[in-house]
Amino acid sequence: QVQLVESGGGLVQPGGSLRLSCAASGFRLDYYAIGWFRQAPGKEREGVSCISSSDGGPYYLDSVKGRFTASRDNAKNTVYLQMNSLKPEDTAVYYCAASFRLECSRVWVGPFGDYWGQGTQVTVSS
Repeated sequence: QVQLVESGGGLVQPGGSLRLSCAASGFRLDYYAIGWFRQAPGKEREGVSCISSSDGGPYYLDSVKGRFTASRDNAKNTVYLQMNSLKPEDTAVYYCAASFRLECSRVWVGPFGDYWGQGTQVTVSS
């Protein structure tokens, strides 16, 4: 069964950190671009980060540059999003998505995502 499973979300105070994981099963992530997206209540989904073995990266949304770091562990077939210095405006459901041999620019201009995870809630609040 092909699937992506996110984990690591939760409630954190402003300035805190979380690490999201995106684990793949049923396929190898090695040749895929992996995008992280988020969707806050009442807002459109937006691309947050992308990491790809074909066109480098990682790439980031301007508002998270310097705070978020994407990485991948091919041995574990897992991609991570380390989120530091979290702000209330980072509150959203975070999703990972995988596209085969696609350039990361498609995270922001679309379409992107052969496979999608179910999402994990991140809430930044005091």
